[in-house]
Amino acid sequence: MKDGDALALLPAIAASRRKFSELVVDVRPELHRYASRMTGSVFDGEDVVQDALAKAYYALGEMDEPPSFKPWLFRIVHNAAMDVLRRYDRKNVELFAEVPERVSDEEPRVDPELLEAALSVFVELPPVQRSALILKDVLGHSLEEVATTLETTVGAVKAALSRARENVLLSPGEKARAPRPASAEEQINLDRYVALFNDRNWDGLRALVGSEAQLDLVSRLKKSAADAHYYDHYAAVADAEGLRAERGFVDGTPAIAIFRPASSPIPAYYVLLGWKDDRVALIRDFRYVPYIVNGSRFTNEA
Repeated sequence: MKDGDALALLPAIAASRRKFSELVVDVRPELHRYASRMTGSVFDGEDVVQDALAKAYYALGEMDEPPSFKPWLFRIVHNAAMDVLRRYDRKNVELFAEVPERVSDEEPRVDPELLEAALSVFVELPPVQRSALILKDVLGHSLEEVATTLETTVGAVKAALSRARENVLLSPGEKARAPRPASAEEQINLDRYVALFNDRNWDGLRALVGSEAQLDLVSRLKKSAADAHYYDHYAAVADAEGLRAERGFVDGTPAIAIFRPASSPIPAYYVLLGWKDDRVALIRDFRYVPYIVNGSRFTNEA
């Protein structure tokens, strides 16, 4: 293929990706609710969703007939989440062998508000029980849909679901995710970044960012922060939208919460920063995935 031929393909590829993004926009927050509860992190959950959607996009191009779209996407997200769990914890990740297919007629009841609360409700469960509980009791999928996603039987789903509900009820209480310790230097750097942002000192922020710093504007683009003119955008919208930054922890991860408007008690989205020495080396901005705050817990204390 000549360079000119490849260049001619780019508009068609870009149009195809935009169409796929439009196709998944409504289901994407639900996929994230599932993935974040499976992984125990809203950030890891978004990574799973992005990886799964990339796989789905390419797989769709190889098909002669479209699949039943939403169940197909959930199966891909489920498999991607299980891959993550296998990498970090090989215990209890295999399918339903540890749960017999017999359940009581009296199903235990779990407070729905508890299931919508912090992600720590789920992370103590074995992944199979976790998956069944999220799909059925949080997302409201039918037993048949859950079985399709997990590629197992309805009886096995019922057994895992029953055991999961019992385990949640027997749990001694919600345990907060242990914070990743932020060094004194990192806290100082984050405070410095927040102060510059809230003072609208965009030149100061540009000076704080390393010359090779990368920007991940999640779900939109990945490129160097300089080439993306990142702070030019914020200079144009920060006052109009009433944005305020605050340093803290999101389910144990040091992060910056952006509030819109400034008086809002609930963050609009998060920004993660990676540091090299005292300069910003990576910016992960979740402005365009506001569902990232759902199910998360932001606190300004460790």
